[in-house]
Amino acid sequence: MNEEDRINIDGAIVRNSPYGMLREPTFAGVLSFMRRKYSKDLIGADLVISGIPLDLAVSYRSGARLGPQAIRLAAAEIASLKPYPWGSDPFEKMAVIDFGDCYLDVHNPATIHQAIVDHARGILQSGARMLTFGGDHYVTYPLLQAHAERFGKPLSLIHFDAHSDTWIDDSRDSLNHGTMFYKAVNDGLIDPNRSIQIGIRTWNDDYMGMHILDANWVHRYGSDAVIAEIKRVVGQHPAYFTFDIDCLDPAFAPGTGTPVCGGLSTAQVLAIIQDLAAVNIIGMDIVEVAPAYDHSQITALAAAHIACDLICLYAKRKAEGLL
Repeated sequence: MNEEDRINIDGAIVRNSPYGMLREPTFAGVLSFMRRKYSKDLIGADLVISGIPLDLAVSYRSGARLGPQAIRLAAAEIASLKPYPWGSDPFEKMAVIDFGDCYLDVHNPATIHQAIVDHARGILQSGARMLTFGGDHYVTYPLLQAHAERFGKPLSLIHFDAHSDTWIDDSRDSLNHGTMFYKAVNDGLIDPNRSIQIGIRTWNDDYMGMHILDANWVHRYGSDAVIAEIKRVVGQHPAYFTFDIDCLDPAFAPGTGTPVCGGLSTAQVLAIIQDLAAVNIIGMDIVEVAPAYDHSQITALAAAHIACDLICLYAKRKAEGLL
C-alpha cells in the first residue's frame, strides 16, 4: 500500500494533522465524528468533540448511552463534501479533534457528576471549546458547571427542547434529566433573564423566568423571528447552547427517549442555527439520541447535521477573530 492509499482510509487514526477534510469511503473506516483525528492531545485544538454515554437519568425510554456512537456513524455521510450551505471547509483553519468518550463508572452513580465536570475542565483548561454528544440531558448540568467556571457565571442558555427541564429537584445528588436547569438557575450557573428555550410543548408550572418560544410560537412566526428573539434575549452575553433532539417532532426524530408530537422540523432548526454566528456561543451539546428507537438513522442524521452546522458557526467566528 502506498502512502496516498494509506491516508485515504482510517483517517481518524492515521492522519497527522487535525486540519482539513479527508476524503475516504463513507461506508468504511474508523468512525470519528466527521473523520476528525482521534486524539487525547489537546495542544493547539480549537474545538474538541467528545461523547458522554449516560442514560441513567432518564424518565422514560433508555438508550441514549449509544447516542455518541450513532452520531459518529451518521456523520460519515456528511464528512466527504463541503457542508451546505456554507460551501467551505470548516477544518481548513480550525483544528478540531475527536477526543473520544468520557469514562463513567456507571456502577457507582455518585461518581458520575464529578467525572463529567473533570472531563470538561480538562478540555476547557487547554483553551479549546467543546461540542459534546449525549447521553441523556442530565449531562448538560455538569457541563454547565465546568463552562461557568471557565467563562464566568451566570451564563446565558440557548435551549432547544420539547421540555423545559425546570421541574423542582432539591436533591443535589439526584441524576434526573428533567431538573437540571432548575438546579442550574438555583446554583447561579445560568441567568434566566438572558436565557431562551425554543420548541417547548410540555406543561410546567414554573419556567423559572426563562424566555419561552414554544413550538406553536415557532410554527406561527417562523425561523427568522426565532433568530431575532435569540439575538435580542442573549445579546453578546456568553451563551451555552444545548439541543435535545426531542425538540424535533417525532416524524423527524423518533429515536429519542421522550418524544412529543407537534415539534419543529429539521429544516426549521437548521435555518435557525445557520444564522447564529453573531451570538457568543462558548459551549455546545446535542443530547438524547437513542438509536434503538430510530428509523433509517434519521434521528442520528439530524443530530450529525446540527453538529456540523455548529462547527461551521465556530469556523466562521474564528475566521472573523471572535473566538
